[in-house]
Amino acid sequence: MALGVSKNGTQVYSDDLLSLHHHKYQQLQPARCGHHPHHEDSTKKDGIQDTFWSRPESRIWTLTLLLGTCLLYCTRVTMPICVVAMSAHFGWDKKQSGVVLSSFFWGYCVTQIIGGHLSDRIGGEKVLLLSATAWGCITAITPLFIYVGSAHLVLMTFSRFFMGLFQGVHFPALASLFSRKVRENERSFTYSTVGTGSQFGTLVMGAAGSLLLDWYGWETVFYFSGLLTLLWVYCMCKYLLNEKEIIIPLEDLVKGLSLSKQTKVPWKQIFKKAPVWAVIVAQLCAASTFFTLLSWLPTFFTETFPDSKGWIFNVVPWLVAIPTSLFSGFLSDQCINQGYKPITIRKFMQIVGLGISSIFALGIGYTSSFCQAVVFASACIGFQTFNHSGISVNIQDLAPSCAGLLFGVANTGGALLGVVCVYLAGHLIESTGSWVSVFNLVATVNAVGLCTFLIFGKAHRVDTDNVYVDL
Repeated sequence: MALGVSKNGTQVYSDDLLSLHHHKYQQLQPARCGHHPHHEDSTKKDGIQDTFWSRPESRIWTLTLLLGTCLLYCTRVTMPICVVAMSAHFGWDKKQSGVVLSSFFWGYCVTQIIGGHLSDRIGGEKVLLLSATAWGCITAITPLFIYVGSAHLVLMTFSRFFMGLFQGVHFPALASLFSRKVRENERSFTYSTVGTGSQFGTLVMGAAGSLLLDWYGWETVFYFSGLLTLLWVYCMCKYLLNEKEIIIPLEDLVKGLSLSKQTKVPWKQIFKKAPVWAVIVAQLCAASTFFTLLSWLPTFFTETFPDSKGWIFNVVPWLVAIPTSLFSGFLSDQCINQGYKPITIRKFMQIVGLGISSIFALGIGYTSSFCQAVVFASACIGFQTFNHSGISVNIQDLAPSCAGLLFGVANTGGALLGVVCVYLAGHLIESTGSWVSVFNLVATVNAVGLCTFLIFGKAHRVDTDNVYVDL
């Protein structure tokens, strides 16, 4: 039976599954039934009722969003794949290439919070649709855009900045959407499954993009990933969304971006709660260490094992991350269905995601065997995916009414701290001459996040105070 909330806030059940296109507009009839306290995540937002997806709907949306996340990363890694060829073509040096590559992350940081807040107000699916249309078009026209003028470096920098700007809303929008549409005991597997799109996208474009680059030139890599994204947008509009969800009036966007005094989200109370800051700190630490490993692991293998095959250490860890991410989500939901408290499971996932992964990170620096280093790196990256079933879902546990904004706050902090950690790691390598210091940094930052979450982390809602105060 589908679970929902009526206009007066009373929890109800409906015997009929809601249709794919019109389920959110059908009124549910109240009934006196027992309920699980954690299934009260279906809340109303500004007078508009949201209901959980049915099982068939959840499967379709999960697959669709998995493909969307895969394409997100396909378009994201086009520049790293093509940067050598483009540098040779346009005469860029290493510093200029670095400017182009880093411009994406500055745009990526800007829209995390805005995208999360907008998703909470107008719906995550609408924000995903708008953003995918934008970054799909930008990717597809990049080869044409860069030849408009002679300032190729400037044009490419702006192109990548706007790519980051529009892609920055993706994961906050997912957090907002899942907090409203996915039941608590199914969120871990759903989020973990969709999250594997990042690994799939990196692997797919790493293979297909390299072939296109060798056979037809760097321009085709952008055309390929951009047009596939626009095809995904078309299918989403045609098969999953109705006309009211596709057409978004400009005034609704303006209202969604504004922090209205009529909002019924207790902002000040939420940001005074220790569990909220615990999950933000943990997410911040996890994201920053992930960026650090992502940035420096290839260099570590290249310098430490110069005779090693690059495709092994660039591919194997991400192949391992796919099944571990799916397993963590399945295990988490199964434990909750068996009666374990959600916060117990969330903390266990973080012990693995931040704790055990750090042990393997430390092992990378102390091994002198290439095979052992690959195993340790794969285990480290693989166990980090348990974060999807821990802190990433815990944000939705705490505040489903503003999960997108909170995730945006945490992800923005993680991206900015990631820049600091990446720079600090390089400084440590130069000053100590040892890679051990880099992996010690990763373990230390993870330990801070893990201890904070274990001490202060909770899984009960904090956005349902009786007295509402605007930001």
